[in-house]
Amino acid sequence: MAKITGVTFKEGGKVYYFSPGKERYKEGMGVIVETTRGVEYATVVIPFGEVPDEKLVSPLKPITRIATPKDKETHRKNLERKDDALKTVAEKIKKHNLDMKLIDCEFTFDGAKAIFYYSAPQRVDFRELVKDLSQVFKMRIELRQVGIRDEIKMIGGLAPCGRECCCASCMPEFKKVSIKMAKNQGLSLNPSKISGLCGRLMCCLSYENEYYADACKKMPKIGAEVTTPDGKGTVVSANMIKMQVRVRIDDKEKDIFTYHDYPVEQIKFKAPAQREKEEEVPDDLKDIID
Repeated sequence: MAKITGVTFKEGGKVYYFSPGKERYKEGMGVIVETTRGVEYATVVIPFGEVPDEKLVSPLKPITRIATPKDKETHRKNLERKDDALKTVAEKIKKHNLDMKLIDCEFTFDGAKAIFYYSAPQRVDFRELVKDLSQVFKMRIELRQVGIRDEIKMIGGLAPCGRECCCASCMPEFKKVSIKMAKNQGLSLNPSKISGLCGRLMCCLSYENEYYADACKKMPKIGAEVTTPDGKGTVVSANMIKMQVRVRIDDKEKDIFTYHDYPVEQIKFKAPAQREKEEEVPDDLKDIID
C-alpha cells in the first residue's frame, strides 16, 4: 500500500495522487506540485490515504511545498486573467475566420504558457492564430480540441433534473453509459428523455445500473406469460424497485379481464437461459451514443 495525498487542479476535477512526504495536509489547503506541464497550483482533497501499489501508474511525485500567500495571489491573478484572455482570443478567431468554438482557457502557474480549449466540427488550421496569440500574450500558446462531453464539463449548466450537471460538479471522470442501461431501468427510449445537455446519454444512467441489471435477471419480461396464485396471465408492467409485477388475467368464460400486482417471488415464469445480446441501436438513438 502506498501512502498518498490527493489533489485536484480545478473544482470537481479528477483527483491526482502525490507522495505526502513528512508534511501533514488539510482538506482545502493549497499546494504546489510538479507535473508534466510544469509547476502547478493544486488543492488538497484527500489529506492522507493509502492506495494499492497496482493502482498506481508510476512512482508518485512528491508535493513540492504548501502554497504561500504569494502563491495563492499568483493563482488568483491567473484565474482573473481568464475572462479578458477569452475575449481577446474570440476576437482573433473571428479575425482569422476560423470555424471553431472557444470554450475555456487556463494559464500555467509560472505564467509561461496559456492553454485554450475549443471544439470544432472538423480539423482547424490555426497556425496563424497561434502566431498572432503568441505576440499578444508573450508566452507559449497551446490550442487543445475537446469533445462535446468535455465542453459541458468545462462550462457546466443545469441538467434536466434541475441540478448542476454531474460531470461539472461531482464526476471526476466520465463513466461508460449505454442504451442497455436505459432499457434495464424501464426508461423511455425517447432521445430527449435520456440525453443530457451534451446531447449524449446522461451519465447518471450508470449510477444504479448494477442494481437494475441484477433485478432484470429476476423479473419476467413485459408480455411474458406467468403463473400466479390466481391463475395464468400476462405481464403488463414491472416495478423493479418494489420487485413487483402487474399481471393481466383473462377470464374467457366471463369474457372479462383483471389486473393484479404480485411480488416476483409469488409468480412462476420461465426465465431465459441467457439474456439477449445487446440489441441493435435504433437510428434515432445513434446520435446520442459516443
